[in-house]
Amino acid sequence: MSRITALETADVRFPTSLQLDGSDAMNPDPDYSAAYVRVVTDAGDSGHGFVFTIGRGNDVQVAAIEALAGHLVGRDVEPLLAGMGDTWRELVHDSQLRWLGPEKGVMHMAIGAVVNALWDLRAKREGRPLWQVLAALTPEQLVDLVDFRYLTDALTPEEALQILRAAEPGRAEREARLLRDGYPAYTTTPGWLGYDDAKLARLCREAVDEGFDQIKLKVGGDLADDVRRLRIARDVVGPGIRIAVDANQRWDVADAIAWIKELASFDLAWVEEPTSPDDVLGHVAIARGIAPIPVATGEHMANRVLAKQFLAADALQVLQIDATRVAGVNENVAMLLLAAKFGVPVCPHAGGVGLCEAVQHLAMFDYVAVSGTVEGRMIEYVDHLHEHFVTPVHVAGGRYRTPTEPGAGTEMHAASLAGHTVTRDA
Repeated sequence: MSRITALETADVRFPTSLQLDGSDAMNPDPDYSAAYVRVVTDAGDSGHGFVFTIGRGNDVQVAAIEALAGHLVGRDVEPLLAGMGDTWRELVHDSQLRWLGPEKGVMHMAIGAVVNALWDLRAKREGRPLWQVLAALTPEQLVDLVDFRYLTDALTPEEALQILRAAEPGRAEREARLLRDGYPAYTTTPGWLGYDDAKLARLCREAVDEGFDQIKLKVGGDLADDVRRLRIARDVVGPGIRIAVDANQRWDVADAIAWIKELASFDLAWVEEPTSPDDVLGHVAIARGIAPIPVATGEHMANRVLAKQFLAADALQVLQIDATRVAGVNENVAMLLLAAKFGVPVCPHAGGVGLCEAVQHLAMFDYVAVSGTVEGRMIEYVDHLHEHFVTPVHVAGGRYRTPTEPGAGTEMHAASLAGHTVTRDA
């Protein structure tokens, strides 16, 4: 039996604002950052996780992770890893820490970092990538990972079991296909709002040359600029490439509807985060007002309960899960099951440091063991900072190449941690 000896944290920041990488209508100067955690054991191994932020406040997120040390340090590792459903519930249901949410915000994301680190450790011990570890679980084991409190009016454990059992036939064939063909991707690399027109055109051309059949542009700063930039992008990529747009929560409801109607002639694949990520009714109104253009959202969705509401209300037509916004792998499994129940495709968010590496495992697990399809589904790809990870994501021909290395993809190189860790708020 091995024990956890430490939760080691780091405040890791990259100066991406210098090149305006990641810039959008609401976040003009992001510095991609990670509140990083390493769960260390006396067996000599460790699990790694993080919460993605964009700079200031990353130290607050680190402090929230450190507040969880008392739950884990000194504990036997094997029972924690074997019962990840119970482990998740113990952390999330802490009666005092829960008051800081409940089940949302900085503390909830901190729990997600620790949960993801434990999954990373489990996958490494099993010698398999996380997607494969999850896909090998029985329907009963997967259901046990999920906290169904607040969900049963939309999804019961019995319904979840039915979904998972229905996906059991063909698991092996889908896994083989995934290993052979990879998973569809789209790219946001051309679309950051701070890029000039020449860079936009060049990156759009490169995206097509690299095999992507969908790109995404940031919008919402200025309507005339959005029209100009979309015209440039459409002229470069031609009519056969899908273009999605992302407002990053910029608009009120009426503004969103009016603005998107002005952009509709560019044949939009979807409109992402048109208004507040908490406004279910606002998204319902927008979805009705801009139909048939789909609404996509989810990267700032605080928990599975909001996911339930958005799906049940038909407030979104594309669900975008995020690997580090909710409380880790377990809660994302719940959201994948909810999406399957309502027949809504999942296209994960990956615009941030390490998010491509992490979320690919969830999408691939969904394909093998939950939805059983990649129809209408793709993972976001952004070509930033992958070199800092021990098992960096690999995208070729517009597809994620399926990872085979053990772990969850969340471990950073020691040199990157040393070179980009700060000791005070910057």
